Amino acid sequence: MSKIIVYHGGTEVVSAPVCKFGRPNLDFGQGFYVTNIREQALSWAIQVAERRQKEAVLSRYLLDRDAIIKNARCKIFEAYDKDWLDFIAANRQSLLRSDSFDYVEGGVANDRVVDTVNLYIAGLLDIDTALSRLSEHQPNMQMCLLNQEILNRYLVFDGREDI
Repeated sequence: MSKIIVYHGGTEVVSAPVCKFGRPNLDFGQGFYVTNIREQALSWAIQVAERRQKEAVLSRYLLDRDAIIKNARCKIFEAYDKDWLDFIAANRQSLLRSDSFDYVEGGVANDRVVDTVNLYIAGLLDIDTALSRLSEHQPNMQMCLLNQEILNRYLVFDGREDI
């Protein structure tokens, strides 16, 4: 069983994550978000901490990704493509059922690409122009656990990292 280290950035240690705690209209829906890119989690933690005027914290976990892929309903995006863009657009407009998947993995709609996503959602960019713009960027990966049972079984808290 191979587990990977993933991080969640914020202002509090999250030793017992809850899937349905966050906002419903995020990239992959209402779930618990982590990334295997420490710098990405760190950047997010600092942004949140500045907004809340609190200390930035990284929570570290071991994620059994292989077991999740084998045992859960998964959606994995390899690139910023039409499938990813349509999925993000649907979630941001609350058009998808939150129980369609247990686990979603793919690129973040971050500062580098969010304008393109928003223009596409607003109907100001057609799909070809949006995809052309997105092709200029490599995705920063995020993982979203949407099912509490799957989260409890395959994500294990591994400590806190001070920033």
